[in-house]
Amino acid sequence: MSKTWLITGASSGLGREMACRLLARGDRVVATVRREEALADLEQQYDGTLTVLKLDVTDFARTRSVMDDAFAQAGRIDVVVSNAAYGLFGAAEELTDEQIEHQIAANLTGSIQLIRAALPHLRRQGGGRVVQVSSEGGQMAYPNFSLYHATKWGIEGFVESVAQEVAPFGIDFIIAEPGPTATNFGASLVRPAAMAVYDDTPAGEVRRAVDNGSFDIRGDATRTVDAIIAAADSETPALRLTLGSTAYESMSKALGNRLASLQAQRGIALSADRDE
Repeated sequence: MSKTWLITGASSGLGREMACRLLARGDRVVATVRREEALADLEQQYDGTLTVLKLDVTDFARTRSVMDDAFAQAGRIDVVVSNAAYGLFGAAEELTDEQIEHQIAANLTGSIQLIRAALPHLRRQGGGRVVQVSSEGGQMAYPNFSLYHATKWGIEGFVESVAQEVAPFGIDFIIAEPGPTATNFGASLVRPAAMAVYDDTPAGEVRRAVDNGSFDIRGDATRTVDAIIAAADSETPALRLTLGSTAYESMSKALGNRLASLQAQRGIALSADRDE
């Protein structure tokens, strides 16, 4: 049976790839983009099954009205995919206040408000699924991506809490955590002016790796999208979906180190309890 999906940030990258895969198999897609003409080719090809709505997720009032319009036009939306995001790339000291505020508005607050806007509709229709596109960077961290990581760690905490709140209404969540994937993500990085003092630091090493192409990108966009769709189609998916060998390896190492550190502090942790 065909489904109806809402996908934000559908003009490029994983969002566009997902829209293409779903439309090709006969599903209906409501795609949001910042530029209305971004999906003109798909609109012509899939007239009747693709609806394109203009949305900048940093416009929170507009997010609510677009969500209302999407459900009004579609009748029912089975899966809401919160995908719109971008990367802010620079050492924390290099970033401007405006860049920090916009990164948080787009990646974190924008996703929070999108989910909040969807929940009343999903409740009224008796349930549904939300896919939050996060990153391996929601569980580990690279130098030079501090604000990007802040948004991804933040949205994962938000989703893990909200998933418990709305489970009684038949609403569940998937947090998709791809590793570095061959999309236009790297080309669209927002980069502040580099400070020479960071040249010989881990931040400088990552900057050079991105610039000279040695930053390892193993993920395939089509296979990543196929795995997300398969999880969203399944009856009882896991909350977190790890995608790509880089993500698996980096997250295994990070989580293992965190667990070992926690266990080593057991005595200190228990010493902070009150006496019975």
